[in-house]
Amino acid sequence: MAVQKTMRFVQLRAKAWNVVLSRRISCSYREALWSMRTFNSKPMCTLSMALSNLWRLISRRLMVFELSMQQENSSCQETCDDYFSGQAAALAGGTTMHIDFALPVDGNLAAGYQAWMKKAEESCMDYGFHMAISKWNDDVAKDMDWLVKEKGINSFKFFMAYKGSLMVSDEEIIQGFKKCKELGAVPQVHAENGDAVEEGQNRMIQLGITGPEGHSLSRPSMLEGEATGRAIRLAKFVNTPLYVVHVMSIDALDEISRARHSGQRVIGEPVASGLALDDSKTWDPDFKIAAQYIMSPPLRPAGHKEALQAALSSGILQLVATDHAPFNSTQKALGKHDFRVIPNGVNGIEERMHIVWDTMVNSGKISPMDYVRVTSAACAKIFNIYPRKGAVLPGSDADIIILNPNATTTISAKTHHSRIDTNVYEGWIMKGNIEVTVSQGNVVWEKGTLNVHRGKGRYVYMKPFSYLFDGLDKLDATYLTSLRAPVHRAA
Repeated sequence: MAVQKTMRFVQLRAKAWNVVLSRRISCSYREALWSMRTFNSKPMCTLSMALSNLWRLISRRLMVFELSMQQENSSCQETCDDYFSGQAAALAGGTTMHIDFALPVDGNLAAGYQAWMKKAEESCMDYGFHMAISKWNDDVAKDMDWLVKEKGINSFKFFMAYKGSLMVSDEEIIQGFKKCKELGAVPQVHAENGDAVEEGQNRMIQLGITGPEGHSLSRPSMLEGEATGRAIRLAKFVNTPLYVVHVMSIDALDEISRARHSGQRVIGEPVASGLALDDSKTWDPDFKIAAQYIMSPPLRPAGHKEALQAALSSGILQLVATDHAPFNSTQKALGKHDFRVIPNGVNGIEERMHIVWDTMVNSGKISPMDYVRVTSAACAKIFNIYPRKGAVLPGSDADIIILNPNATTTISAKTHHSRIDTNVYEGWIMKGNIEVTVSQGNVVWEKGTLNVHRGKGRYVYMKPFSYLFDGLDKLDATYLTSLRAPVHRAA
C-alpha cells in the first residue's frame, strides 16, 4: 500500500466473509471436496447436487467470517501485508472475502476508489470496498452518488478521531449521514473523541509517560463511550441506521445497548482482539512486546473483554471483526521514545476464525449456530450480498471452509502467513482447526498447504438499501406527523 505523503493515517480495513462447515470426527471429506473442485469460479447453480456427498458426510455450519485488515498509521508507515500477502494469510485462516476500507486521495473519493482498485490488482480472493469520508463538500456528495450507483459501494466510514488528518466535525457527520440515508448506504463510525484524545496525548507527554502504556492512558474508554453516544444521537436525529466499528469498551457497549433497546437501528461490531485480549501487555518492560499490542481504540483493562463477550452472546453486539494492521518490530520501534509515533495495529486476519471459535464456542458462550450468525449471516445481510455470500444455496458462491472442532491449532509468528515478525497470540493453543478452505470452487488451503494466485480476486458489487433501511420512510412520516407544525396563526 502506498504511503501517504501528508501526515494522515493510512488505513486498510477489511471485512471478510467465510462459509464454514464443521467436520464430524468419523467422516472423510475428500470425496465431497472433489465435487466442489468442478465448479471453479462459476455460480453454483446446481450446488445441491454437487454438495450431496458433503451434506451426508459433514455436519453443516454455515458461516461468513467478518474481519478487518486495518492500517491506521500516524508515522506514515506501510503495513507488512499488501493485498496478496494479507489475503493469502486470510485464506489460510478460512477467510474467503473482505470489504476493504478505502481512503480518499486528498479528500477525493473517486481518486481514492481508483487507487484502491490499483492496489487490489494483486488480490487472490473476493473483495469489496467501504469508503472513508475525510471532509464534506458538494464534490464529496457527488462522488458518493457515483460510488453507490455505479461502483457497488454501500457503506461509508466517518472518523471521529485522528484530529488533523481523518477526523470530521459533527456538522460534516450530519451531512454525511443525510447523504448515506438518501443513497441507502450504511454510515459507519470510528468512535473516539478526537479533541479529547489529543489533549490526553499531550497530558501523558507532560507527565513524562512516553512508552506504549501512554497510548492506552491517553484515550480512556470514556472517550470511546462519549463518541459512540454522540454518533448514535446524530444518527437518530437524521433517522438513519448506524454501524459502530471495533467496539472495545463497556462505555461504548452501554451506549449501543441503550439505543438498541429503544428500537434504534445500531449495529455494534467488536473485534476478536478486543474479545480475547486486555491491555496488560502494553505495560510490559520490553518495548518490543508492549508495542505489539498498540491499536486504536486501544485494548482495555480486564473486565471489558468479558462484557463484550457477554454482549455478543446475547445479541447486543451483532458480528465480529478484526483490526489486521501488521507492522513489524522495526516499524514499531520508531515510537520507542514517543508512543504517538508507534504505528497502530495488531495482526489477526489469519487467526480470527480460530480465536472466535475458541473464545466463544468452546467456552459455551455461544452455540455453533450462533457462531454462524455473528461471523456470517449478519455480515452478508448488513452489506446486502446475501445469499451470494453467507449461504450454501443454489447460486451462492462456492466459498467453503471445513473446520475440525476436535483438532488443535497453535498460533505462532514462525508459522503464520502474514509478513509480520510477531504475533499477539504467540503460543496460543486452541481447540478447533481450519483444515480446508475452498474459494471460488477451488481448494486453496488444505492441511497446511496454501495454493493461491495473484489476480484471482473478484470485485464484488454491493447494492444499497439493505434490510436496515426497511421502514425508515414510515418512521419519517411518523416524525412529521408528531411535529404538529407549522401552526397557522392569524395575521
